[in-house]
Amino acid sequence: MKKKNNHNNKPTNVSRRDFLNNTGKAAIGTTLALNIPSIVPASVFGKNAPSNRINVASIGCGRISVTHDMTGVARYAGARIIAVCDVDKNRADAGPAAVKNNYQRMSQFNGGLKGDWDIKVYYDYKELLQNKDIDAVHISLPDHQHAIVGVHAVNAGKDVYLQKPASLTIEEGRILSNAVKRTGRILQMGSQQRSISPWPQFKKACELVRNGRIGEIKTIEVGLPGDPGGGNPVKMDIPSNLNYDAWLGATPEVFYTEDRVHSHDSSMKGVTSRPGWLRCEQFGAGMITGWGAHHIDTAHWGMGTEYSGPIEIWGSASFPTDDPAYKGLWDVHGIFRTEAMYANGVRMIVSNELTNGVKFIGTEGWIWVTRGNYKVTDTDPVADNSGVKPIDASNPKILQSVIGANEIHLYESPDQHANWLDCIKTRKEPVAPIEIGHRSCSACLLHHIAMKLKRKISWDPEKEMFSNNDKEATAMLSRPRRKKYDF
Repeated sequence: MKKKNNHNNKPTNVSRRDFLNNTGKAAIGTTLALNIPSIVPASVFGKNAPSNRINVASIGCGRISVTHDMTGVARYAGARIIAVCDVDKNRADAGPAAVKNNYQRMSQFNGGLKGDWDIKVYYDYKELLQNKDIDAVHISLPDHQHAIVGVHAVNAGKDVYLQKPASLTIEEGRILSNAVKRTGRILQMGSQQRSISPWPQFKKACELVRNGRIGEIKTIEVGLPGDPGGGNPVKMDIPSNLNYDAWLGATPEVFYTEDRVHSHDSSMKGVTSRPGWLRCEQFGAGMITGWGAHHIDTAHWGMGTEYSGPIEIWGSASFPTDDPAYKGLWDVHGIFRTEAMYANGVRMIVSNELTNGVKFIGTEGWIWVTRGNYKVTDTDPVADNSGVKPIDASNPKILQSVIGANEIHLYESPDQHANWLDCIKTRKEPVAPIEIGHRSCSACLLHHIAMKLKRKISWDPEKEMFSNNDKEATAMLSRPRRKKYDF
């Protein structure tokens, strides 16, 4: 594509990426159904101009990808998914059909796009990242792959939507955040509680707290679930469709068993069932990061500590492996209670004994916020008709309070994927940038370290170091990584 230079009338080559970056402002503001904006509505570029859209690739074709991230991208006319990748060949091969299904379901919102273009299939994400036609990727992989694949993606010049938590360790999160800053890429964390759709109550609660409607914050209570033990620990043959070594990635080699990875059932029920790796410490920390990355992020948002963290953390937890007779596979934490102190004097309590959600307690009242019609079980969020309010307060008048023009107004994002796509075009910072995601994840991992050590640890959030030369805790900031799959 060429345009004329207004000064000398000589034709100037304009790259597709430059075109996307320079036309962002014109593409924002059009509203579709459900008050969710189309990033690049058909009225801007025309329905027959797919080359002007943001080309996205799906790295990972499991449950979060096909039920959430593909759907989130397919809703918008300004983006199209043109490639999929998974180390499980069955899932990768089914990826194009999943993309098409999502576009057809979302066609009433995206201007009629139906996914009827060529969708390339990859089994190695590094080969996918070499495709110059791809502008951005959403990374919907197990936790242990997040930071490393994220670094490779931004180094390849791709903008990224990354599922939470940001990393497996605090060290990996810092490496990722530094890489995003160095490359100038846009990275949005999948911290959907920061966007208005579908849960506007979180932003409202945090704005009320930030503007002093409950006085000075003293305590924050965060309710999270735990995970049960179990899982079949018997060694199995590796399925021919799975590149198990690549699935393990940088983590140590360990024998294959289905409950360590994901269901081998290639049906939609198998793809969308909760995978076993979520309960294995080799690949994550359990619910403390799985749901903690959401709720602790909300707590940070409400008290304005998004770029910091706690200074002291303590507590304990039960682990299945505490029982010498335990013969199961899964080993993440079960019931737990941890606490943390912040430099501003706020005390945070995180426990499975608390109702799922976040409660801000101040000198003049409290505000409670949760997702509302969901409750968290030992497996997954399920519908909850028990009448749990999505937002509540010690005095109903607190919730009726209007935030004035000269008060604190938090970043307003209509939808997490929409905001990401907007920011790809405008190059502004998204509502959940990597540094904030890293800090939320770090706080979760600090709680996890305190669980494991069963004692108080002291943390310097500015230096990201443990105080008092705590060598035992410092050793837990990182984990050994296989060089073949390292950064």
